[in-house]
Amino acid sequence: MAKRLHRDLKFPMTEHPARSALRIGPAILIAIGLIAAPAFAQNVPIPKPAPKGRDMQLSASDQQRGPATTGTTQTQPPDPIIPDPRRNQPANIFATFDANQKAQAARVSAYLSSLQTLVGNFVQVGPDGSKTKGDFYIQKPGKVRFEYDAPSPVELIADGSSLAVRDRKLATQDIYPLSQTPLRYLLSDRIDLMKDTNVVSVTADDLYISVTIEEKQALIGTSRLMLMVGTKDGQLKQWTVTDPQGYDTTVAVYNLDATKKVDPSLFKIDFTRYPTSPG
Repeated sequence: MAKRLHRDLKFPMTEHPARSALRIGPAILIAIGLIAAPAFAQNVPIPKPAPKGRDMQLSASDQQRGPATTGTTQTQPPDPIIPDPRRNQPANIFATFDANQKAQAARVSAYLSSLQTLVGNFVQVGPDGSKTKGDFYIQKPGKVRFEYDAPSPVELIADGSSLAVRDRKLATQDIYPLSQTPLRYLLSDRIDLMKDTNVVSVTADDLYISVTIEEKQALIGTSRLMLMVGTKDGQLKQWTVTDPQGYDTTVAVYNLDATKKVDPSLFKIDFTRYPTSPG
């Protein structure tokens, strides 16, 4: 069952384009690994992520093209930053964090805990460099909706306990436990990253604070989730999920609004119009 769950929730099922499903990394989410490019993704030419282990450095100009400070006003979609794959070296079980790193992780924890609702847009880059866009809606605890722009028919809906991967075109959906996706970190009412997760890395520069969480599962392997927030404004900028095979899926968010009221019906999983797919 665990193998099937991982297979279905992290990456697009290119073997059968009629089924738009996702695979997860750490157990999202969120994603949600987290949220990966669904079938029928738009092919937008962008640089492809480097294979795992390849020597790659981000130049200063590359970093400046990352997600800009977001707000309630419309901005241009950001160019997600593709993380250096060398960060995925095995974690030192004896790793310790200094006072500054703990303070940065605490800042991210406080920000995530402060959110009750969050609405915005997202840009997603899959392991093959494919790029998709869409809208998302969050209501904590445990509720989220991701709607991918056309021509993709995919929606992801979490109602607080379950995550549905819906195909509007086929009127079908697959249901998974929300507790087994990394979305739970973004959707938790309160979270202390240092106490509630296995943090293996905390870094900060003039642009971003990055916290990397690692999860090890006997049947699936080791996966990672890297959260990035803006150093200046403290807002969520992007996350990257690395699956046990070392493939990254990055989601950058923008046009964030933490004050907008969200319609509760957006998070309802419809089991009548969208029956659960067999198998």
